[in-house]
Amino acid sequence: MPLTNIYLIGPMGAGKSTIGRMLAKELARPFLDSDHVIEDRSGADIPWIFDVEGEQGFRDRESQVIEEICSQKGLVMATGGGVVGRPENRRNLSSNGFVVYLSAPVTIQLQRTEKDKRRPLLQRPDREEVLTRLLEERDPLYHSIADLVLDTEVLSPRQVIKRIIQAVGLGRE
Repeated sequence: MPLTNIYLIGPMGAGKSTIGRMLAKELARPFLDSDHVIEDRSGADIPWIFDVEGEQGFRDRESQVIEEICSQKGLVMATGGGVVGRPENRRNLSSNGFVVYLSAPVTIQLQRTEKDKRRPLLQRPDREEVLTRLLEERDPLYHSIADLVLDTEVLSPRQVIKRIIQAVGLGRE
């Protein structure tokens, strides 16, 4: 399975981008962050897209990017937390690669996103309630397509990477 894509899914603050970059470097593969691809293609940052087009407009862009990236081979991709909300995204991810659900409890998500001003859904006073609701909605969807589930609260990034490499069968013999 050397050309299998590895997709990282999970909530905001779970470590998808950080672990994705480290994993890609370890495997000498290209790394893509779907949110960054959306920003690059639109010439605007995600908060601006949410302001102008709303969440629906952003999700339309996200679905297009996911479909395009899933047609490539041999890469590591970190996705946005809400990518699992659309059936076509779940289908594209699960049928075109190895899906790793990086989980983290709301308390950890709050700590890791505390100073982040680039997450439109968290620019409000009830951040904990928002993260709790999103996790309740999305957790079953993350599980529904995950080939592997890893808790980033208890595992270090190095441990997560090691487990992904073992699970995908890319470990050195």
